[in-house]
Amino acid sequence: MNCDALKKAIREVPDFPKPGILFYDITPVLADAKLFQQSIAVLCERHVKQKPKTVAAIDARGFIFGAAVAQKLGVGFIPIRKKGKLPFTTLDESYDLEYGSATISMHVDAVKKGDTILIVDDLLATGGTAAACARLIERQGGKIVEIAFLIELAGLKGRAKLTRYPVFSAIVYEGG
Repeated sequence: MNCDALKKAIREVPDFPKPGILFYDITPVLADAKLFQQSIAVLCERHVKQKPKTVAAIDARGFIFGAAVAQKLGVGFIPIRKKGKLPFTTLDESYDLEYGSATISMHVDAVKKGDTILIVDDLLATGGTAAACARLIERQGGKIVEIAFLIELAGLKGRAKLTRYPVFSAIVYEGG
């Protein structure tokens, strides 16, 4: 699927959230019904014939795309949240960031052994969050069928942390 219209709609915001960072703003895609539908279609197209059991998505922008992908595929949805945000018993996974560390959580009963899971997020940057999400799912016996992103910042080399998994990015920016 051609993603030129999606790429054209993504707004580049310099110096956000801090000087030297170029932020790729997806809100123009979300505001346009046809573009939003196209973004979901491109994330779903490889999974229509052989659907995963569920879609997992990462807090917060990943929820927008992940829930829509799950709905379109007709499968369940697993929210992966920041530690302390889920109400039931959780399994946690910590990972390093450029400026410290973070922990994500998933309900202990969200994944059963052998479940096939598609992970969806809006952006692949350094890959730490997606890798932690995959580890969390695998600890419960889930099998990652793919990690799919709307956008990839190739210059940040996030794929290097995800070499064990099939990775798809609809739009790739060479910089970081």
